Amino acid sequence: MAKRPQPQFPEPHTESFWEGAQQGELRYQRCDACEEIVFYPRQHCPSCGSQNLSWQVSKGEGTVYTFSVVRQNRMPGFIDLGAYSVAYIDLDEGFRMMSSVVGVDDPTKDIAIGQRVRVDFEKQEEGDYPIPVFRPI
Repeated sequence: MAKRPQPQFPEPHTESFWEGAQQGELRYQRCDACEEIVFYPRQHCPSCGSQNLSWQVSKGEGTVYTFSVVRQNRMPGFIDLGAYSVAYIDLDEGFRMMSSVVGVDDPTKDIAIGQRVRVDFEKQEEGDYPIPVFRPI
């Protein structure tokens, strides 16, 4: 089990996102006024300013847009990971999120731009909220 940091509540506008993670759902918002997809969670639509946002559930599949591999880290919660990826994932629903591609033997060789991935929820050693990460399909 990992030791990644947990959200600290109250945390504005993200409770529904983290509740979804507990249920194995990757949630995002859609504006009811202009139908724009909104991610990261917020109180209003960045396109039209409406505060009428609805929560949606992503099917959790997407493509690696870009990534980097962290080879050395002294931050608590990440030290034991060894080399790990930090990646931008383009989800099929039309939003991009930062996460990590896991489940590969060597992140310096086994991750590629354009690679198809699916969300997984990594349980944490401490805390109630699993972290959304991505695995190759």
